[in-house]
Amino acid sequence: MPYVSSKPITHPSPRSPLVFDTRTLGRQPGSARSETRIVPAPADLQVALACVPAGADVKLTVLLEAVSEGVLVTAEAAAPVAGECARCLEPVASSVDVAFRELYEPDDARFAEVGDDSDRHFLSGDLLDLEPAFRDAVVLALPLAPLCRADCPGLCAECGVRLADAGPGHDHESAPDQRWARLRQLDVGTERQNGASAGEGQEG
Repeated sequence: MPYVSSKPITHPSPRSPLVFDTRTLGRQPGSARSETRIVPAPADLQVALACVPAGADVKLTVLLEAVSEGVLVTAEAAAPVAGECARCLEPVASSVDVAFRELYEPDDARFAEVGDDSDRHFLSGDLLDLEPAFRDAVVLALPLAPLCRADCPGLCAECGVRLADAGPGHDHESAPDQRWARLRQLDVGTERQNGASAGEGQEG
């Protein structure tokens, strides 16, 4: 039985900034070509509290190498990151640098009976679509809990004010528990003393 790829076959646009034409590279193992591009960030590069803004400039350096199995890609990318501090929710701006390496097999190799191809990448004719591998590398590198500063004290649990702005003297007196209000109105010590005196007077 012929092997059927589990991945849908897509045809990348040659105009996409993350698509590379490998025709100038050739298929002779050992040939190589490097290229640096400034590309707009694709949408949805994000985790809960951080993201690479869609359309932001990303510096991408790529080395394409022809190998016997296909085209080996070694890439580095630097992208701006925007997010919220995990403690005080203030805006945070930083950057992320990633490096990744992927092998792109010829498109006819997807039909070879080699088992699960969920982690494999394929050329589309002479075109190499770097976006899926680029997306995976960047998203995995985004901070899950970014901080505006390492010692951010966060927010006040009582009023929600940012503690870094409120200062070290910020405090809240505990509100009295109304369940004990009746007891506070009684002079328990006096009642005990009077009760003891009355008892003593009745003896004898």
